[in-house]
Amino acid sequence: MKTFIFVGVLVLGLFVASQAFFVIDQTQFAVTRRFGQIQRILKSPGLKAKIPFVEEVTTFDNRLLRIDVRPESMPDKESQFLEIDAYVRYRITDPRKFLLTLRDEFTAEARIGNIVISEIRRVVAASDRTDIIGGISATQEDGTTVVEAKTSEMGLYSREALTDKVRQGANAAVQSNANDFGIEIQDVRIKRADFPPTVEETVYNRMRTERNVQAKKLRAEGEEENLTITADVDRQVTIIRAEADRTGNVLRGEGEGQAISIFSDALEQDAEFYAFRRSLETYTKSLAENTTAVLSSESDLFQYLQNPAPRDSE
Repeated sequence: MKTFIFVGVLVLGLFVASQAFFVIDQTQFAVTRRFGQIQRILKSPGLKAKIPFVEEVTTFDNRLLRIDVRPESMPDKESQFLEIDAYVRYRITDPRKFLLTLRDEFTAEARIGNIVISEIRRVVAASDRTDIIGGISATQEDGTTVVEAKTSEMGLYSREALTDKVRQGANAAVQSNANDFGIEIQDVRIKRADFPPTVEETVYNRMRTERNVQAKKLRAEGEEENLTITADVDRQVTIIRAEADRTGNVLRGEGEGQAISIFSDALEQDAEFYAFRRSLETYTKSLAENTTAVLSSESDLFQYLQNPAPRDSE
């Protein structure tokens, strides 16, 4: 019986101790409340005590917290809509105010996100598209337009300066008398700034049109270059052929002249033998097997068929 009483007292003591003591981590704040009223703000880590069953403890993260705000379509200075996607980093500076105004991190995410979206909308409405995108339009040598990132050396209003304005405005809102959330916004960044889906197709069509114009221009320049090269080649071919024909005619004339000269020399050496030789060539070409030839008695060909002896021997 005593054993059961001892075990019961031990269990009850452990239960009361678990309700009376709690541990705060290095990454946490703790707020103790008694019947809903805030009693203490504990910022140092370690083992802490509270009145069991009367006080309750609420902890908050003291590290840098992040909120991904919902994407929104916002008009810029020229009333051109852009799809803006951003995130916020904030830190809890006063747990008491945070608990009284926002209660928990889920509520904080919604309310802080709405304030930041409102500030982004205000700053975007007063900014050019190149400032929001964080670049400037530049034309390449081939006529293509690209967006180059802005640098600090340019002395231009960049996306970093734009988000810094958003951060300052959002901090002023969350720390105002009307809100006073007990937080400080450390950073605001734009993750993405794109055209809305309804505008993307129009942008793509314009890009296709620009590319088609550029392609037609390149094709026309190529065709012009091709015609120039072809005309030059045709001209050179015509000149080469004309020179070849002229050279061929000259060589042909020189050859015929040499042939005539050789024939003349041969004729002068033995005219009768030359005539006989030429007659034999004629017989070979014109008289085939079983060929009948009708010749005049006065024909030179008939002379050698009738009497092959030389004319001088007669």
